[in-house]
Amino acid sequence: MNLILLGAPGAGKGTQAEVICDKLQIPAISTGNIIREALKNGTELGQKAKSYMDAGSLVPDEVVIAIIKERLAQEDCKNGFILDGFPRTVPQAEALDAMGVVIHKVLDIEVPDETIQKRLSGRRVCESCGASYHVDFKPSSKGEMCDKCGGKLVIRKDDQPETVKERLKVYHESTEPLCDYYRKAGKLTVIEGQEEVAQTSALVLKALEA
Repeated sequence: MNLILLGAPGAGKGTQAEVICDKLQIPAISTGNIIREALKNGTELGQKAKSYMDAGSLVPDEVVIAIIKERLAQEDCKNGFILDGFPRTVPQAEALDAMGVVIHKVLDIEVPDETIQKRLSGRRVCESCGASYHVDFKPSSKGEMCDKCGGKLVIRKDDQPETVKERLKVYHESTEPLCDYYRKAGKLTVIEGQEEVAQTSALVLKALEA
């Protein structure tokens, strides 16, 4: 099954992608992770993406589409995949269609902006191993240090309050129209994000069986 996960930054798509991955045994493909890895390694792609990510803007279509096209050609995608973070615009969705990629379901996880701002502003990431925490929902037992490796916990540029507001603005303007695009194609299922992650996961798994 070929799936797309939609939802604003901080809606919990990454966690739900893992749930689906475990259930269906298909790879979860996050363009955000791929781009951040390229940035960390100082690749040409990373340098192209950096200025856009720092401003909370979208990475240009041609860069993202090139990454996705290469990734979907790999062997582990032959039985299906989950796209998390792509497409982000209607032109990207049209490019995906033009590549001949068949999408069976699109799950849209909806969470209010106010909830997302609280989630992201409290997020902390280990600068050494990348482990993720939250000051309210998943604090490290070591305070400002990572439970796993002892590294320093930092606020990512993406999670700064002003950047979060800009990311949400960009999402509503550029990505929300995808809901109509896939609704017209008869592929969209809307899932109301719950307070408890497990409750959202239950709704996601139920949607896969529909």
